[in-house]
Amino acid sequence: MDAVKGSDKRAVKPPDKRAERSRRTREKIVAAARELFVAQGYGATSLQEVADRAGVAVQTVYFVFRTKRALFKDVVDTSIAGDAEPIATMDRPWFRAACAEPTAAGQLRAHVRGVREILGRVGPIMPLIAAAAATDPQIAAEWAADPDPRYTVQLAAAKALIPKPDVRPDVDVVRAADLLYGLLSPELYLVFVRDRGWSPDTWEEWARAALTSGLCTGPG
Repeated sequence: MDAVKGSDKRAVKPPDKRAERSRRTREKIVAAARELFVAQGYGATSLQEVADRAGVAVQTVYFVFRTKRALFKDVVDTSIAGDAEPIATMDRPWFRAACAEPTAAGQLRAHVRGVREILGRVGPIMPLIAAAAATDPQIAAEWAADPDPRYTVQLAAAKALIPKPDVRPDVDVVRAADLLYGLLSPELYLVFVRDRGWSPDTWEEWARAALTSGLCTGPG
């Protein structure tokens, strides 16, 4: 018994303090870059300014990200995900839980809620992304990826939605994906929330109701 306990103790690895410090440093740099990019633009922000805001040496920024373009990508990626974990949207718990809902109306309710959280983080940097793409051809090429990653996510949601019993019989996967892609776009979100002054709650209720009406046989 003692031998087993000893073996168990040896199997437990101590916390990797160096990895934890690296993670915290990376998060500080990304947070600082996001603040500066939003405040003064991608082109006008230097890596030295990012380093100063993050409280690290500029050499550290270069060591972690190599280029400003790579740092910008991390700012966008973490804004979409909400964290720095390398987990794709379709593997996120909220997305899987939404797809597992037994009814289409239930999936739409959960899906719109999850997308709202993403849009709340991504909305403020949409003008930044457009401006960066206009000045950097490589960023423009990445943002114009084909197929659009956002459409890929909505297509996966549509495929989970279509077999459910309360989906309208005249709706197929492509139409469902198109409606999800269009009505849940960051551009449309900004029209209502930023330009027209809607609250995120109001936008969420409208988007859920619109999608439920267009995709389901009964009220949500």
